[in-house]
Amino acid sequence: MTDHTPTRVGHGFDLHRLEPGLRLIVGGVHIEHDHGCAAHSDGDVVYHAVVDAVLGALGQDDIGQLFPDNDPKWKGADSRIFMEEATRRMRAAGYRVGNLDVTVVLQRPKLSPHKAAIKQNLATLLGCDLSRVNIKGKTHERVDAIGEGRAIGCHVVVLIEKSG
Repeated sequence: MTDHTPTRVGHGFDLHRLEPGLRLIVGGVHIEHDHGCAAHSDGDVVYHAVVDAVLGALGQDDIGQLFPDNDPKWKGADSRIFMEEATRRMRAAGYRVGNLDVTVVLQRPKLSPHKAAIKQNLATLLGCDLSRVNIKGKTHERVDAIGEGRAIGCHVVVLIEKSG
């Protein structure tokens, strides 16, 4: 049975602890900071949440099922690989990005200086126009692990639409 649904929506979420001495990669951008993501791969919360949103819209397995954190193959992996696979699956199913809305939740460092580069990375990897990608930075007003600078989170909503 072929799915002829013209549009589908997916939501993605990711959260990582921030620890001293690790690299902070957000949306494919290395951001200078005294803390970075504790993760099996490079810990890119934006790419991980986008992958889950796209896969969710397609009704497919999530990132943890496709790239399990107990598989040594993915140790330290560049999350670009995960994005490329999600995009490949989206295209194979006959969809393209209608729009992508990304909210990064991080107390510090500020996301503003990096938003344009992150947006460009996402548009390039998803094969869509920049106008279809939005990225916002929010803080948790010094409340909880994110607000205390001990974690970073990301929420993503994606609308995919039938190609052609």
